[in-house]
Amino acid sequence: MNLPYEFFIALRYLAAKRRGRSISLNTFISIGGVALGVAALMGTLGVMTGFQEDIRDKILSTNSHIVVMDRTKDTIKDYTGIAEKIAASPHVVATTPFIYSQVLMTSERNIHGVVLRGIDPATEGKVTEIERNIKEGKIKDLSRPSYNGVIIGKELARKLSVQMGDQLNLVSPVGTPGPLGIVPKIRKFEVAGIFDSGMYEYDSSLAYISISSAQEFLNLGDVVTGIEVRVDDIFIADKVAGKLEGELGFPFWARDWMKMNRNLFSALKLEKIAMFIILVLIILVASFNIVSTLIMIVTEKGREIAILKAMGTKRAGVMRIFMIDGIIIGLVGTAIGIPLGFAGGYALENFYTFPGDIYYIRHIPVKIKLFDIFSVGLSAMLISFLATIYPSWRAARLDPAEALRYE
Repeated sequence: MNLPYEFFIALRYLAAKRRGRSISLNTFISIGGVALGVAALMGTLGVMTGFQEDIRDKILSTNSHIVVMDRTKDTIKDYTGIAEKIAASPHVVATTPFIYSQVLMTSERNIHGVVLRGIDPATEGKVTEIERNIKEGKIKDLSRPSYNGVIIGKELARKLSVQMGDQLNLVSPVGTPGPLGIVPKIRKFEVAGIFDSGMYEYDSSLAYISISSAQEFLNLGDVVTGIEVRVDDIFIADKVAGKLEGELGFPFWARDWMKMNRNLFSALKLEKIAMFIILVLIILVASFNIVSTLIMIVTEKGREIAILKAMGTKRAGVMRIFMIDGIIIGLVGTAIGIPLGFAGGYALENFYTFPGDIYYIRHIPVKIKLFDIFSVGLSAMLISFLATIYPSWRAARLDPAEALRYE
């Protein structure tokens, strides 16, 4: 393969004047600027993607991929038949009914409002990751006959100053008629388990009881609030939800996890885009080094450029020489910056730790995706190319007669 002569001249111009050095200091600084900019951008995007996926996984460990509810009322009657119909739909892995309510939880030392979820202990573990999140106790204990057990988050246990086996009181928002009017319904429950989801919002305000206990405690009868659905691919949950709505018909509606957490993930996505734009400025600053390096080369090599033009080299050929210089700087800087970004991300994830008693994560999650690598590399190469336009144009406009007048 024969390379054009412009390529060899470009390499010669990037070399140092002194013997024993294969690259000039200005070229080295330009390459280093691009490499550091690419590495910083790669590391930042990797950290932000890692945090986004970590939050997503924690949300989905507690919540289902899709929730099916009734548009017209708060409960569903024939939930067994509806769950079977949903389970027969493509991409659906498992279903489970649930009951949702807000109650007051009291202990001997404190009182706290909580979100109460009635679950089926036999099927809840197939839809969510509750079994993995439970650190003390077992979910199957909730299905013991004549047993009022409750599973609470570790932060809620801390607020109420309770532990495994302690007694708690649940106060229902639906009272019972008495001689003095409506009397709040109070029922004693035993702490049957403590879970840790990694999300403070869940660990401090969520409690699980069996679905039969919830129906009896809330005076609901044989009804549920909705049906949780797990699919085989979380990224097609919206399409599956739309299909389920069509199959079930009115008044049922299905919401996927992306819609239920739209504000959170939209904010994370916007933050990632903003950080990408801000950190691209680092590469943009590095491009000024490329501009200054090429202008210095044009100034130093004025005589050689004049000779090339006198020998018949056209303006386009002269421009290509300096554009190749800029592209080489950008390419080498990007090639160094990408593995440097990987190394920085690896070091952050494996060697930098947070105090476990303060933060919910011990290590910074880093996830570098192929699309991020492509975006960063393309941005660096594009900026490097644009930085060559003015120096190349200036070299192409050089007048041979003027440059050789005093030689």
